[in-house]
Amino acid sequence: MEIFIKVITCFFAGLGAGLGTGFAGMSAAAVISPMLIVLLGIPAYEAVGIALASDVLASAVSAYTYGKNKNLDIKNGIVMMLTVLLCTMLGSYVASLIPNTTMGGFSVVMTFLLGIKFIVKPVMTTKEAMQSVSPQKRLMQSIVWGILIGFICGFIGAGGGMMMLLVLTSVLGYELKTAVGTSVFIMAFTAFTGAASHFTIGGMPDLLCLALCVLFTLLWARVAAKFANKASAATLNRATGVVLTVLGAVIFVVNFLKS
Repeated sequence: MEIFIKVITCFFAGLGAGLGTGFAGMSAAAVISPMLIVLLGIPAYEAVGIALASDVLASAVSAYTYGKNKNLDIKNGIVMMLTVLLCTMLGSYVASLIPNTTMGGFSVVMTFLLGIKFIVKPVMTTKEAMQSVSPQKRLMQSIVWGILIGFICGFIGAGGGMMMLLVLTSVLGYELKTAVGTSVFIMAFTAFTGAASHFTIGGMPDLLCLALCVLFTLLWARVAAKFANKASAATLNRATGVVLTVLGAVIFVVNFLKS
């Protein structure tokens, strides 16, 4: 019975995380961690490590799918990834110096509101409009916003994927598919760094949960990414909005049960 509960929990955790990753570049940690902690009683640090490990392959396969469909900005993605990684470490260090600074509900609220935003005000930017921005301006924007996103994520420990999607679409003017593709490209590397750190410090987690979460997240991320790249901009906005809104509500309920 215990194994059955683990399989069911990991399936639904992987389903939510995979759809969030494939559709919106969302970090799997926002979905998987609270579900493993509340429903299976897995220690928080271990649960985050499992979630980050699940994020690596899911984000990588999603990035490959988006890249194959020419919906990935690798050049500026690499620049933003480096600044995010560096400033996440800086933000984490600063946060360690300030007692009782926590915003655990940040990613939950952001996920829900961003979902509503995509339904009410969809991103209809075209690739032509996106490419009209000069390469120099785009490069500087990637550096500046990468610094800000990284520091905030390191400081509060949440919201990386959502913040990148919001900045790429609303500030940098990316077309939605390219924004998601670039976001999952960055998340693959940041998740790998985080997972490696967690496993090095905390040791190996529950191997069955790890394997199941990685498998299910990868499966659903692949399905979502393939659908997203074939869908029209209007359909993708609606699908992304619905997925994020539902996930935001579910995570809120799970966090409420945890408290």
